[in-house]
Parts: sequence; C-alpha cells; structure tokens
Amino acid sequence: MSIAPLPRLTLRDRAASALREAILSGRLEPGAAVVELGIARELGISRAPLREAIRELLDEGLLVQPRAWGGVSVAPLDAKVARELYTLRTALEVFAYEQLWPRRDRAFRTELTRRHAALNAAIDAGDDTASIEAELALHGLAYEAAGHGLLLSAWGGLRGRLQLYWAAHHRAHGRSGPRRDAHDDYLRLALGDDAEALKQELHHHMQRGLCTVLRFLDTRTATEASA
Repeated sequence: MSIAPLPRLTLRDRAASALREAILSGRLEPGAAVVELGIARELGISRAPLREAIRELLDEGLLVQPRAWGGVSVAPLDAKVARELYTLRTALEVFAYEQLWPRRDRAFRTELTRRHAALNAAIDAGDDTASIEAELALHGLAYEAAGHGLLLSAWGGLRGRLQLYWAAHHRAHGRSGPRRDAHDDYLRLALGDDAEALKQELHHHMQRGLCTVLRFLDTRTATEASA
C-alpha cells in the first residue's frame, strides 16, 4: 500500500494561512492596515516570509495596496465592489458552463456531487471557514473543468473577495455558511440536460447572493454611522 506524503508547509504557507484566518474571522477587519512588524512579531517569524504571504493574499484579493508605494490593508467592503463582483461572476460562470457542457462526463458529475456533499457536511459541522472553502470548491469545479486557462485565472482573482464578503455576512448573522438547501437546484441543473435552465438558475442564484450582501452592507453602514 502506498501512502501519499504529508505536505511540508513553509513559513510563508503558515503565515498566509494565519493571515487569511485572521481576516475571515474578523480579527483583521475590512479596511484595517496590515502592519508587518507587529504581525511578524505575533507570528514569531521574520518579515521576509510574511511579505511573501502578503503578496499571496494580494493576489487572492483579500488584501489591497492602492498605491505601489503605499501600505497594505484588508480589502474594504462596499456596494460598488459587491455589484461588480457578482455581475462579473455571473458572466464568467455562465461562460464556464457553456465551455464544459458537452464534456460533463461521469468524473465531473461524481466530483460535483462530492463537493456538494462536502459543503453540506461543513455547514452541518458549524465550520464557517470550511463551508466557505467548500462553496468556493463547488463553484470552482466549473472553472477547473472548462479547459480555459484565462477563465480559471479570472476565477482565482475573484475568490478572495468572495471569501471576505461571505465571511463578514455570516458573522453578522451568526451563520456557519449558506442555507443548507441553497445549492440543491444548482446541483440538479448542473447534472441535468437543460443548459438554458441552468443559466437561468445561475443568474437567479447570483442575484439572490448580491441582494443578501447589499442588505448586509446597508445594515453595516447604518450601524457604523450610529456608533
């Protein structure tokens, strides 16, 4: 019996994981400055691997650097970015399914079903971080299977912002992920034979997500204004 070796996590990997968890848990809030010296001291590492981790999270979209010579901060939450995020994601995911539709073989169907079950298991376990990762993995399969490199790169650029919005929304409502039945229609139609019905569901699914996020942002803005 062959056993796969365990991954060897570098200091950069561990620093990126710690930063990502701090952001998604809300300990580093949207818009907060990332102070290298203080974070490196807290993590017990030098600034070199931390800077590598910061570059990784900049690529993911969890961190932003408005000016090349300016500081780094957690990506902000605002309605304009939310609208851009969800409208672009809708167009990309519809395109992904257009590309892969004739190639949905048994392996694709099995993997999509497995990822849906993993999402439900994470929700049932009350693990918000795992549920976010599982939801990204579920939707990400279409991009992975589409056979389109630039499309997959574009999806990679959206993932970080999606995590940020979902995590903030879940925290605000005391949830550990999306509703358990939120992706049932998506799964059924993605495995079915009606491509147009799936495209309609994608538009409705994304619109529901956008409306939920915008309501959350309105509440958050009102709360901050009254504080």
